[in-house]
Amino acid sequence: VNFGLIYGMSAYGLSKQLGLDRADAQSLIDRYFLKYPGVLTYMNTVRQRAEQYGYVETLLGRKLYMPHAQSKNGMEKQAALRAAINAPMQGTAADIIKLAMLSIDQSMQNFDYQMTVQVHDELVFEVNETECSDFMVSVKELMEGVFKLKVPLCVNVASADNWESAH
Repeated sequence: VNFGLIYGMSAYGLSKQLGLDRADAQSLIDRYFLKYPGVLTYMNTVRQRAEQYGYVETLLGRKLYMPHAQSKNGMEKQAALRAAINAPMQGTAADIIKLAMLSIDQSMQNFDYQMTVQVHDELVFEVNETECSDFMVSVKELMEGVFKLKVPLCVNVASADNWESAH
């Protein structure tokens, strides 16, 4: 429900997703926003800013332009306003992972490693096996401290011979 609403899911969409009738889905949405009014406030604020300015911002201040949020075409505008709700969160996550990559590059020079790929909010490294445990401790600490939020950033680390096995 949480992610569906953040992505702009309607009562109709939620009813299909959960196998409920539309009235029950709407009741669930209404109860959710009663319990978490800050989520609705956030969503309304972001939509208003996107419509007014044509962009939203990440927590680090990077502007994510959404010109269709000011469109005269109703369907186009509604789609842009739904996308606007998630954009600051996804954009902030992208900003944070970039900060982490820069910090790792600057701070982890005493390890024999190679950053090989970024997959959304994950980083994949090849690390000298003898340093792997120490590397994981250091990179976890570094990533969790790269940007301060009201809630702590939690990083999971794992080692394996390949990315699939690490999950």
